[in-house]
Amino acid sequence: MQKGKINVQTENIFPIIKKFLYSDHEIFLRELISNAVDATQKLKALSSMGKYKGELGDTSIEVKLDKEARTITISDRGIGMTAGEVDKYINQIAFSSAEEWVSKYQSAAEKSPVIGHFGLGFYSSFMVAKKVDLHTRSYKKNSKGVQWSCDGTPEFILEDKPRKQRGTDVVLHLQDDSDEFLEESRILALLKKYCKFLPVEIVFGTDTQIKKQKDEKGEEKEVSVEKPRVINNTRPAWTQRPSELSAEDYREFYRELYPMTFDEPLFNIHLNVDYPFTLTGILYFPKVKQNFEVQRDKIQLYCNQVFVTDSVEGIVPDFLTLLHGVIDSPDIPLNVSRSFLQSDASVKKISGHITRKVADKLDELFRKSREDFESKWDDIKIFIEYGMISDEKFRERAKKFCLLKNTQGKYFTLEEYRDHIKGLQTDKDNKVVHLYATDKEAQHGFVEGATERGYDVLVLDTPIDSHFVNMLETEFENVSFARVDAEVTDKLIRKDDELPSKLSDEQKDKLKALLEKHLDKQSFQIAFENLSESEQPMIITEPEFMRRMKDMSAMGGMHYMGKLPDSYMLVVNSNHPIIAGLPQNEDVKAQEKQIRQLIDLALLSKNLLKGEQLTRFIQRSIDLL
Repeated sequence: MQKGKINVQTENIFPIIKKFLYSDHEIFLRELISNAVDATQKLKALSSMGKYKGELGDTSIEVKLDKEARTITISDRGIGMTAGEVDKYINQIAFSSAEEWVSKYQSAAEKSPVIGHFGLGFYSSFMVAKKVDLHTRSYKKNSKGVQWSCDGTPEFILEDKPRKQRGTDVVLHLQDDSDEFLEESRILALLKKYCKFLPVEIVFGTDTQIKKQKDEKGEEKEVSVEKPRVINNTRPAWTQRPSELSAEDYREFYRELYPMTFDEPLFNIHLNVDYPFTLTGILYFPKVKQNFEVQRDKIQLYCNQVFVTDSVEGIVPDFLTLLHGVIDSPDIPLNVSRSFLQSDASVKKISGHITRKVADKLDELFRKSREDFESKWDDIKIFIEYGMISDEKFRERAKKFCLLKNTQGKYFTLEEYRDHIKGLQTDKDNKVVHLYATDKEAQHGFVEGATERGYDVLVLDTPIDSHFVNMLETEFENVSFARVDAEVTDKLIRKDDELPSKLSDEQKDKLKALLEKHLDKQSFQIAFENLSESEQPMIITEPEFMRRMKDMSAMGGMHYMGKLPDSYMLVVNSNHPIIAGLPQNEDVKAQEKQIRQLIDLALLSKNLLKGEQLTRFIQRSIDLL
């Protein structure tokens, strides 16, 4: 029997702090099972190289829970350890056996990779255990069973203990404050979270199945048969070649990832990179909803099939967090803090590659079948617009397949649309004005007014379109965007010609004073325009700049502006017969009633007339009739 102290050196304690400072206690189970997987994969690699001649037999990893004894046991049938190896790999903290293995058997490790980043994981067990027993026997000939025990202090005991088979049992004697890990449902949830796609079978408890068997008389009867409960899929779709998978296989894997999601993905990208880094995975394009925040954090990060996190914000570009699926790479140091990940060079390279692959897939779909791409556009446009706003490299690639849809339901690329409208929608400053509606129904009158003049109107109805049009105006020369209700129709695209006014400046000033009595000065400004007689007498517009700033502020990214108030313009058509006749009306009460009615009609057209004002308007309208 050997007694001693675990060799904890100052330079070795820092990786432990870095490793666990940002981790939940629950990750102990992931770490210990990952070590068991490594031990099993190493044995399989040695067998494939002819360095192990014995039978592999059952290589599943078993997790056992004993509530009365307050223990959790993780058992594997991998390579096991000799007493010398226990002393080397367990007693000398921060010596990673996985790293030594990779350097010694590089080619074999590539075929049967060890998890590698979990050299320190064994000591995570002390986050929940007051004592840990490790009972092991090496696969090597003539090896003996040994047991290592430690109560969470640097003191340990290492002694011989008979063991029939190769492999390792790790027994955790749980602390008094770790009762949650004595519940079967809790352990099962952790296994499904962290070990769902590990490459070695993980067994926990049993499933009872009813089977028909014949008795001694040859008669069939139903009997209960208990079978080990395998909780993981050892060959998830992303580890297979795309040529081996059908469209239904991809859909089935999506349902496996998100069993509570009922919407089918639109399409997917299968990632498979082996140079200059290793990266596999499958990314799915869901239908992006208007409230897209609820769809974030659906990408799961894995390291050699070990689940690490589904909080990928800051690790992949922000717009990619709207995608769903799996990314798996041993080149990402997944066992450290988020801030470390965000600044890691490998992470940045992988992030850039994924962005490029996504853009290439979208471009391929657009070129392969534009009609099919257009049919999916409404479901993916927020994703593409968001990508163009937030990622310069994606923006350059997306210019080729980003579409604009008009109120007639026709689709154009950015370049096609500019060519489509520049003849009629170029203003006096030589800017091509893109008119758009955010709500075709609510802005119907404005849309109709524009189309009657031969103008084309786009539909831009996503929450991020204010940011999107801002980006397009910056990106393209001589291009501007204006919502159809930002101005009266005649002024949306300003030409050189201007009609004369039927009101004098003095009459305008007097009328303005009368109008101001009925309007909230903080929300409304008044402007007189010399429009045609066929235009409405009063029209309420929302100036493009202030409305766009308000939308962008509400959407985020402009917090310095605070919450902006509503800003409207009451445009008075100085050439309309009713307006031109107002100064001649000497009946003050009738004149005031007429003004109030005109203002309310303008408010009603913008759905701004509510409550008491609406009630009074209805009664006044009846009186006038």
